[in-house]
Amino acid sequence: MATEVEAWNAHDGVFSFESGLGEEPGSYSDEEEELNEAEANGSWTPQEKALHEARLKAKARRRLRRTSSRDSARESLSEAPGDAGADPHSPKGRINGHDRKSRMGKGRGLPKKGGAGGKGVWGVAGQVYEVEEPDIRDPNYDESSQGDTVYATVVPELDEGELEKTVNPIVQEYFEHGDTKEVQMLLKELNLGHKKYEFSSLAVSLSLEGKASQRELTSRLLSDLAGGVLSQNDMARAFDKTLKDLPDLILDTPDAPQMLGQFIARAIADHALPMGFLDRYKGRVDCDHARAALDRAAVLLSMKREMVRLDNVWGVGGGQRPVRHLIKEMNLLLKEYLTSGEVSEAEHCLRDLEVPHFHHELVYEAIVMVLESKGETAVKMMVRLLKAFWQTGLITLDQMNRGFQRVYEELPEINLDVPHAHTILESFVDLCYQESVITKQLRDACPSRGRKRFVSEGDGGRIKN
Repeated sequence: MATEVEAWNAHDGVFSFESGLGEEPGSYSDEEEELNEAEANGSWTPQEKALHEARLKAKARRRLRRTSSRDSARESLSEAPGDAGADPHSPKGRINGHDRKSRMGKGRGLPKKGGAGGKGVWGVAGQVYEVEEPDIRDPNYDESSQGDTVYATVVPELDEGELEKTVNPIVQEYFEHGDTKEVQMLLKELNLGHKKYEFSSLAVSLSLEGKASQRELTSRLLSDLAGGVLSQNDMARAFDKTLKDLPDLILDTPDAPQMLGQFIARAIADHALPMGFLDRYKGRVDCDHARAALDRAAVLLSMKREMVRLDNVWGVGGGQRPVRHLIKEMNLLLKEYLTSGEVSEAEHCLRDLEVPHFHHELVYEAIVMVLESKGETAVKMMVRLLKAFWQTGLITLDQMNRGFQRVYEELPEINLDVPHAHTILESFVDLCYQESVITKQLRDACPSRGRKRFVSEGDGGRIKN
C-alpha cells in the first residue's frame, strides 16, 4: 500500500514524495485542506486515507533528520572548537545564544574579560572582593561620610634663591624693631628644611655691612635662636660657611675677618657655639683671612675668660649710652671740628653716635660754643657746619628748631656768664637765616634785649627818673 502511494505521481493524485520533502513544515496546499475537510466529514476514500498517513510519516522523518543534524553539529563544535569549516554566523553552529565570543570572527575566540564582562555580570565566578579605601579623586567621594577629617597645612621647602629673598627682609626689619621673638615666630612659619643654618650665615653677612649696633643686635639674635629654632650644630655650620665666604666678604668689608672673629667669640661666650669650635680648626686652615678671624676670636676669649658674656664686644649702642657720655662726645666732636675744619670727619663721627633723636643737643652745644667764643671765626665755621648737616639731612628741621629754642629759653642764664650773649646770638641767627639753615619764623622768635635810654633824645638832655 505504501509503495503504491509513493509511486503515485502528480498526474494521478496530489502528492509527490520528493516534492513533499522540500516543503516547509506548517505549509499546506489546497489539496491538503480539502483532505482535512474530508476527514472532518468522515468521507475519506481509501486512497485519501493512505495519502494522509504517508504525509504524517514524511513529516516525522524530516523532524528526525533535523534533530540528528543539530546534535552532530554540537558534538563537532565541542570536540573541535577551532574547526575552520564551521561557520560562526550560522545559527546551526551557535551553541548558546548568550555566549561571550565575538560574532564578527575577530580575536582568539575567547570570552571578553575572561567571562567577567557584560551587562549584569559581577565578575568571574568565585572571585571575592575586598574592602577598598575611598579614593579622594572619585567624583562620588563624600568627605562628610568619611568620619573625622584632619587638615594639615603643607609648606614647601624653600630653595636657595627663595631663602635669600625671604630672609633678607626679615633681618632688615629686625634691625629696625630689635624684637627677637618676632623673628623666631617668622622662622617657625617657614620650611627651611636642612638649610636652617643659612639664616645665621645671611644675618652675619648683612650685619658686617651695617653699623655696630646692628652687629650687636645680630649677636643677640643668634644667642636667642640657639637651643630653640637653631641648634649648636646649625650655628657651627653657619660660621663654617661664613669663614669660607670671607674672600668674597672682604671685598665689600675690609675689616670682615676681625668682625667675624668678634662674632665667633661672642657666640661662644653666649653658648651659641660649642666651646671646642676653635679647636677643630687648629692647623687645618689655609685661608689667611679665616686664620685672622679665628686668631681674633681666640684673643678675645683669652682676655675675657672670666666673663660670662662679651657684652661690650661691639661697644655700647647709641640709644643705650648715658646722656652725659653723649654730651661729652658731641663737645669733643665740635672742638675737633673747630681745630681741623673737616666737615666730613664731623659728619662721620656724628653718624657713628647713632642718636638721631639727640641731634638737637649738638645744635645747642654748637650755639653755646659760639656765644662763649671770641672772634668771628667760630661763628662762620659753626654756620658752615650746621648748613652741611642741614643739606645732607643728618639734622632734621625738628631737631634744628629744638636746639635753637633751647638756647632761646636758657639765654637769661647764659647771659650771666656771657654779657654780650644777646648781641652775638642775634648776629648768629641772622647769618643762619641768610644761609637758609633756619626758617624766618625761628629767626623772629629770637629774644632781643631792648636798649635802655638814660637821657631823653628830645627833651634837651635831661636825665630820666
